[in-house]
This record gives sequence, C-alpha cells and structure tokens, in this order.
Amino acid sequence: MLKFIIIDDEPLAHEIIEEFCSMLPHVQLEKNCYNAMEAMQYLNENTVDFMFLDINMPKLRGLDFLKTLTKPPKTIITTAYKEHALEGFELNVIDYILKPFSFNRLVKAVNKVSDTQATKTVIKEVSNSNEATTRFFVKGDKKHHQIDLVDLLYIEAYGNYTKLFLKDEMIISHEKISHYEAILNGDNFLRVHKSFVVAINKIKFIEGNRILINKHKVPIGQTYKSNVNKLFNS
Repeated sequence: MLKFIIIDDEPLAHEIIEEFCSMLPHVQLEKNCYNAMEAMQYLNENTVDFMFLDINMPKLRGLDFLKTLTKPPKTIITTAYKEHALEGFELNVIDYILKPFSFNRLVKAVNKVSDTQATKTVIKEVSNSNEATTRFFVKGDKKHHQIDLVDLLYIEAYGNYTKLFLKDEMIISHEKISHYEAILNGDNFLRVHKSFVVAINKIKFIEGNRILINKHKVPIGQTYKSNVNKLFNS
C-alpha cells in the first residue's frame, strides 16, 4: 500500500484527487494539507510514499517548499501552469500533471511512483503486438485464476467486487471495476457503463442502448455513449 498526502489550497483539487485515488486499491490517503506549512509540520512527524503538490499556494510556493525538504517523498506536481515544468523536473519530481487532468493521467503518474517502489502494482500493459503479455492473475474464491485476455468478454461491477465473464466461465474478483479499467489497454477494452467494461473485439452488434457479446446483453450508460460512438468514427 502506497501512502500519500495532498498539498493544495483549493478544496476542489482535494476532492478530485481523492475521488480518483479512491478507485486505486493500492494507494491510501493519509492527510489533506491546505498549505505548505501544514504539510511541513506533518512530514516532520510522519512518513509517506508520495505527495500531490500544487505550485501556486499562499505564503510558500509548492516548489520552494519542496526545496526545503532534505528527504522529500516522491512528488507529483499538480498545477494549471506548465511554465514551471522544467524547474519541477530539476527537483526530481516523479511527474508534472496539468489541471484539469483525467483519471487516466493521474493513474499514469501514480504508476510512476509504483515503479520506483519495491512493491510494484501488478499492472500489465496489453498491446496489439503478438509478443505482448496477454495473461494476468485474478484473486477470487481463495484462488489465483490465470486469465487469458483472448477469453475475456466483459467485466461487470458487483458491489465492491467484479464479475469477469469469460468464454466458458465467470469468475468473481476481489477488485473493483475501476481497477480493471485502469490496467486494461484502452485500445482493446472500453467502459460503456458505470458497471460494465467490454472487450471491443467481442462486440457482435450495438443496437440502441445495448451491446450484444456472445449471448450476453450489456447496457450502454448515458454518460458513456460518447465513448461507444467513437467506435463508429475511428
């Protein structure tokens, strides 16, 4: 588990980062800091793996605060101003993301933190290459099931769990659907509903607000229709 803090003077920024990070099972928020002085006091007494740091804050700028730390946590800069990027990377920040940012962009930044830790998140990119890794393990019913992505039809949210529908079986996983949306390649899998992610190449047809995969009917959520429409225009 990667522990982190958020340092930003805007409450809305905290809300967005918290919401996105709540979808990642391997990170844990330890403290909300609304100015650099508050963060400094917290870090003097506590240790975290990484922090989200805003640049423009009252009294002490984010980058100036970073310079005061002798052993700073891994740092992800979050700002609306791209002109400070060079200065940030000179301070060895892990990533520099511009507001407003998407969930996928935040995941990419957090993955960079994971890559520097001894305990890496088990995330495997799946590309169109025949040589790419196309298998991963899923923990469910006290077993670790090896899943071949060729057999994966779609994923359905099931409370705090998920159902993975394969060609010949269904497996219940202990991970949330957001976990799988983050690790599966967006060229091959698509979120079409708050409760469903589908394998694009397994779609038989799309009719109205439903998708047919094998003999399964998957609904299309209103807020995800634009995602599905991109399939027709690609």
